[in-house]
This record gives sequence, structure tokens and C-alpha cells, in this order.
Amino acid sequence: MSFRLPRSATALAPASVPPSGLPGLDPDWSRIVDVVESSLADDGTTPGASHAWHLLDNGEQLAALGAEPVGTILCVHGNPTWSYLWRDLVAQATAAATTGRPAWRVIAVDQLDMGFSERTGVARPLARRVRDLDDLTRALGLTGPVVTFGHDWGGVVSLGWAVDHPEHLAGVMLLNTAIHQSDTEPIPAPLRLALARGVLGAGTVTTTAFLDTTLALGHPALPAAVKNAYRAPYRTPARRGGIGGFVADIPVDARHDSHAELDRIAESLRSLTVPALLLWGPRDPIFSDRYLDDLSDRLPHAAVHRFEGAGHLIAEDVDYAGAALGWLAESLVELSPLVELSPLVELVEAQTAPADVLQPLWHYLDELRDSDETALIDMAPGKGTDPRVVSWRLLSRRVRGIAAGLHQIGVRRGDRVSLLVPPSADLTAVLYACIRLGAIVVVADAGLGLTGLTRAVRGARPDHVIGALPGLMAARALGWPGQRISVNRLPTASRRALGVSYALADLISLGRDEELPEPPQPDDVAAVLFTSGSTGPAKGVVYTHGQLSAVSRALHAQYGVGRGTGLVAGFAPFALLGPALGARSVTPDMDVTAPKTLTATAVAAAVAAIDATVVFLSPAALANVVATQGELTPADRAALARVTSFLSAGAPVSEPLLASAAALMPGASAHTPYGMTEGLLMTDITLDGIREAAIDDEARGPGGVCVGRPTATTRVRISALDETGTAVGELSEAPQVTGEIVVSAPHVKDHYDRLWLTDQAATRMVTPGERWHRTGDVGHLDASGRLWVEGRLPHVITTPHGVVTPVGPELAVSALAGVDRAAAVGVGPAGSQQVVIVVETVPPATRVGLAEPALAAAVRGVAGQPVAAVLVVPHLPTDIRHNSKIDRTRLAGWAHGILTGARLTQP
Repeated sequence: MSFRLPRSATALAPASVPPSGLPGLDPDWSRIVDVVESSLADDGTTPGASHAWHLLDNGEQLAALGAEPVGTILCVHGNPTWSYLWRDLVAQATAAATTGRPAWRVIAVDQLDMGFSERTGVARPLARRVRDLDDLTRALGLTGPVVTFGHDWGGVVSLGWAVDHPEHLAGVMLLNTAIHQSDTEPIPAPLRLALARGVLGAGTVTTTAFLDTTLALGHPALPAAVKNAYRAPYRTPARRGGIGGFVADIPVDARHDSHAELDRIAESLRSLTVPALLLWGPRDPIFSDRYLDDLSDRLPHAAVHRFEGAGHLIAEDVDYAGAALGWLAESLVELSPLVELSPLVELVEAQTAPADVLQPLWHYLDELRDSDETALIDMAPGKGTDPRVVSWRLLSRRVRGIAAGLHQIGVRRGDRVSLLVPPSADLTAVLYACIRLGAIVVVADAGLGLTGLTRAVRGARPDHVIGALPGLMAARALGWPGQRISVNRLPTASRRALGVSYALADLISLGRDEELPEPPQPDDVAAVLFTSGSTGPAKGVVYTHGQLSAVSRALHAQYGVGRGTGLVAGFAPFALLGPALGARSVTPDMDVTAPKTLTATAVAAAVAAIDATVVFLSPAALANVVATQGELTPADRAALARVTSFLSAGAPVSEPLLASAAALMPGASAHTPYGMTEGLLMTDITLDGIREAAIDDEARGPGGVCVGRPTATTRVRISALDETGTAVGELSEAPQVTGEIVVSAPHVKDHYDRLWLTDQAATRMVTPGERWHRTGDVGHLDASGRLWVEGRLPHVITTPHGVVTPVGPELAVSALAGVDRAAAVGVGPAGSQQVVIVVETVPPATRVGLAEPALAAAVRGVAGQPVAAVLVVPHLPTDIRHNSKIDRTRLAGWAHGILTGARLTQP
């Protein structure tokens, strides 16, 4: 595509330095370099001509410090930005060198016709810009090790230099960019608009429309001074010709002059083996996740981090510079990290149990393939129908048939399959079919809500989606990726409208011969399971086959769940583990997205259906079971009396609630395990253990909920908090020390999906080859080795008198007459926060307000801390999945508003 600039735009202009006073830009970084232009066949340039470049370079500052660079980071901006984009990286790299850490020289260029470099007045297509960068680095005498760093179309140019200079290349880093445009998908809508006839020149050169639109993409909005800094080189049409030229150079199809060069660079990437880092803002309307998927396919070894909430101007939205320098320290420098990563937030452990004690997840499906014993029961297979009973024979045949059918339609080991199927016999069969095939199952339940579910599915980049009708409708309406497969047969019109390729029945028919490829290995990835999102955006937790097998082994070792056990699971993950344990399992009749819908009669019916001996319920479900026990018949009570173990986990469970449930199942040992999506079983405690701990004042120490001792294969340590509430202490088993809970076990997750930074922050190295997961929970160990949970790390309150953890005060207040639940939050600046207690009363309050004087006095009397205010609400905000975890972060913001004059609204 040719593009003729307006005459005023082609006027030559010399290179210059930026004006002083631009926010964050040190004038000492600027330099002008004259570069001789090399020849490139038929590109319209003049070989031997010299052009002046403006660039940012901290080389002289490093030399003044006496710091020898360990390498150079070569940064290339896109359109319509300039080297100002990289100012934070230059600043942080220089600051690191001043403290004696490894010194990186940072060179951030203004491409010709852009920023404050020379206006050449000549079109510069992609191949020319790659050669321009080569001319510059030769003029600078730049040799390795070099790490390229690009954004937008600067990403393409930087990668062009990278693939052409393997002798100097040490690594590549990218912010949002695109290296390939699929022939089957249109280019992004904003770029299509900019390229439209009559719009290109007017929108990019004559006016500042393209520039203004780009600067509006900050999350949050860019400060006016920063916007003005980006506008500084582009004040007149004569200086905006490069902006139009860049847009015109987008290869819209194979006929475009730059298409061949883009293809060359894209295909060359597949041969790059140097370390790579992809930092991505998923809210980018230009370079969406499909371009990240393509880059990940070409650079499968790349570390990836998606910053939820960030967009196209990711360099302005997040601390990309700290992330990049941290990655460089981890990947390219055999020294301590350049930057201190943020406080550890979630968990990790890379160990697995010995291979000789692990069975594949489909072991019992093979062993019992000829058995007519019951494998599972679907209590609500369809409105108005009886429970559906599935034998091991049928389940095994169905799993193998679906797996073979999936293989017939092209699903392969390592493909990602998103499961949008409610807990049911169908979900169990599909899940185990994918597991046996070696496909990676992506499980994000409806409890995340539509927004959270959309974020999870898109972020997990599934190749295929298997769903029931509601899930398929959402996938179509919201543009979720992946080939679509329906659980049920659909009318032709519906099938076309939803983009459905196959139904499960089609797969079973295709897979009648049950011929399957070789099974996956223990180290292969098996699943991406999403967290509840109760403390931030849901994260994809990656498990290998070996780690999931270790989960089932841990459940068997701790509770005896195994061959012949009847398991009632009011929490879907445990129901799905039933076949791996050889247990017959059932999910009671309930809305799994609303645990409070589970009734006592539904649990009794599920227990009776499979003669269950083990019951697992979430705390919210358990509370409603206790509340509805009056509806039980004598037969229901008799069935519940046959249960030998019941478990409740997902949030702290009070002793009175556990005791009430135990009365319903008098023959059962009552347990409340501690765990999370990243590790389902870390510690365990019985009702008797809770009672024993409750009378042990010395053990209680700082307060909290006692969750028992570590399970057989789990180790627990504490990293002590400092006065700012940060976990900085060495891992320790010392009693009565409050800090972050850090765990290690064979059945803990492998890593977080596309969250490299979170993974690094969540990992604690203790000895070589050993990794510990930082849970983000705070608590302490007592002298008997029991773990007490005191809250979440982000919810720690830093008062002028010291650190306060929330669970202790909450439990004390909740024990008061007339109080159902309580939450303790901090209001005010860190280090001088005031404690505010928010309560639900019995009976519930009808509106928000200050507590009555008598209640407020009682709360202050037991809280154990100075309390600034006591507020009453009809109900506390909780997470969706468990209906149990109080959203203290939301409450803290709400309480701050209330105390500073905001309207009295429900939080």
C-alpha cells in the first residue's frame, strides 16, 4: 500500500533533544547520533546518506558510577509514541546500578520520522526500519549481550533486528504487539478505521486524532502532563508524517509491500531459543490476546504475564520496568534479583510423589471397565427426571469413546479444552476423556460470574470448548475462543447460530473403536483450574498429571477415601476426583453456583443414593443444611447416621456450626481441612481438635482459627511480618510468631497460567531444588504444631500500635449475643490505620448504620483492639463460589467512605 504524505508533512526537520521538564525524563539521557544509511534494494532511500537519531542512553551515567554493564537493553517504541515510553526502564536500570546490582545499559531509540529523530521525508517500510535499526547499532558499535524490547510496531522492528543478529542476542522482551496477521481474521477495528480511504491522512497527519485516541487508552487515564509529553514531538502536521507512514505500512494482505518482511520475521521467531518475556495488557483493543496466543505459539518457552486491567499502553498502566528487570535477573544474570518482587501472594511446589506410588487418574476406569458397580449418580440430570445411575462399565466406555472421538476430530495432547458443563455425569465423562487423551482441561466455574468467567476463558486461550447450552450461548455472545462442542444434540439452526461443530453423541460415534494414543506422562500438564476470584481476578492454577494424582493420594491417605467409598460432594472438585479414587460419588441436588441452596433433605437423599460414608460440604452449604434440618424424615436421619466422615472447607468453619452438623451425622468424624485451589489439602483438624484448641489459651496466642496439623505429605512454615505487614522473616516453625503461611507438598500446583510475576512472587526457595508456596494467608503455629489462620495478607491492619490480623477480633465479636458475623477492616493510611468492625446482627438489620451504643460497647469490650467505629449492615459481602469468604477489601473502602461522609449504602 502506498501512502503519499501531505506536502507539509514531508518537510525535512533535523533531530533535536526533547524540551526540558517532561515528567520522568532526565535530560542527561538524551543524545543525538548521526547514522550512515545502508543500501536496501529499491526502497527509495539514498545509500550513504546520513540521518540523525535521538535516543535515550544511560551509558554515560553507568560509566560515571564505574558500573560495567552486564548487557544492553535495546528498546524500540511503536506508533505514535517515542522513546519517552521507556523512561521508567532507563530510570530503574540506572537506580539498580547505583546500589551495586547488575548494571544494564538501556538504549531507547526514536525511530526515524518519529519522536525527536530526523524527519527524512521518505517512506520507510518495515524492511527499511529493520535495516535502520541495524545501521544505528553498527554506528554505536553495539555488541552482545543484547536484549531487545519492543512495543506495538516497535515490537516487530525489534524482533527483526533480533532474528538478524543471533551472534549478539541474549534475549527478547515484548509489550503488546503483533508479529503475524491471520488471513482468516480481520485486522483490529481501530486500525481498519485509520486505514480507510479519506481517513488515513486526515486522522494521522493533518489532525492529532490517531495520537489522541492512542493516549486515551491508559488504564487509569494518563495525567495531562504525561499526555503532553507524548505529544511534544508531534505538535504540527510536518512532524506527524511518520505516524501516517507507520499506519500505511500495516500489511493488510499478501499484496502489501511489507507483508513478505513480516512473514520472514514471524517464521524466524520459531528458531529463536534465547530467553523470552511477554508482558501483556489484555484490555488492548488493538493487540488482543489472539496476538499473544500467536507469539506464545512461536516462542513456546517464553515467560508470560498478563496484567489484568492493563491495556495497549501497558508501559503506563503497570510497573513493566520492574517486571522486566526482575525477569532479567532471574533468566540472564546469575546473581541476586535486581528488584525486590512484591510481597508473596499465592502458593507453589514443584515436587511430586515417587512415581511408584502414583496411579494415573484413569486407573480405576481401566481396572473396573467390566464392573457393573455404581461409579457415580447424577441427582438432577434433568428437570422432573429420576437420578441417573452410571456404572463403572458405562463410565469407562463413555470416557474412552469420547476421548477417541475427540482425537478423531483433531484434539491432541496439549490442546486446551474449556469445560462449560455443570457438575454432572456428562462433566465427569468429558473431563476424564480429556485427561486420558492428554488434552488440558480448563475449569472455570459459573461462580466466577459472567465477567470473571469471560476473563478466565479468554485468558486461558482454549483450543476447544465443550459446553451445555447456557455455556455455549455465553461463548458465542461474548466471543470466547475455541472450536465449540455441545453436550446435547441441538437443532440445526441453533447449532449454526452457536457455531457448534459437534455434539458428544457425534464424538462417541466417531470413537466407537476406542483407539487412543499413548497416555500422557506424569510431568505433562493436565488441568488449569481457576481460583474463586475472592481476593482479586481469578488465577489459572496449573496442575500436572502427577500432581493431580498426588491430590487423590493425599485424600486417600488422610481420610481413607478410595475403592468402595461412597462420596457426597457439595463442592464439585471433590466429586470430579471420585473416579480417580475408585469411589462412587454423587453431587447432591443443588445450584452449584449458590452453595446456600443445598438443603438437609438433598444431602440425605444423596447419601442414601450411594450409601455414602464420606460427605464434603462448603461452610455456606453446611450452614443451610443445619438450618433446614427440620425437614428431615426419620429415613433421612437414618441415612445421615451411616456417614463415617464429613468435611467442610473453603472458609473458616466455626465450632458451633461444625457441632450442629455433627449432631446430624452422629456416627461421623467431623473434619475441617485447610487448603485452596492451589493445594486442596494442607492441614486437617477434627471437631474434638477444635474444642481442645479452644480451651488452650496459650496455644491460641494471637488468635485466629485453628486448622490443625499438616497432613502426612505437607510441611508448613511461617514467614514473620514486619511493622508494615510484609512477610520478610525466614521460614520458621517457631511457635506464636504471626506471619505468612508458607507450604510445601507433592500435591500443590505446578504454576500459575500466564502469570509469571505472580508465580515468582508466590514461590519461596529454601534449599536448591525445593520450592515453597506462599499462600497469602497469615497465621501462626502453636507449641503443638497446630496451624492457626488469622486472615489474608492484604487484609492485615497496620495501626500506630502494631500489626492487627482480622480473624481474632472477628471471632470474638461474632460470639456476642445478637451478632451473626463480623468483619474487622482498617481505615486510613498504612501505619496509622484505625480498626473498624462491621457486623451482621440477629435478627438482620434492615438498613446500614452505626451500631446501637450497647452493641458498640460490647464489641469494643471483646475486640482486643481500639475500635474507631462499629457499623451494622443487613449482610456482609462474600465471594460467589463459597458464599463464605468476606470481602474485606471491599468493606474497607466502603467503611472509609461511610466515615468520611458518603451515603449509607449496602457494601
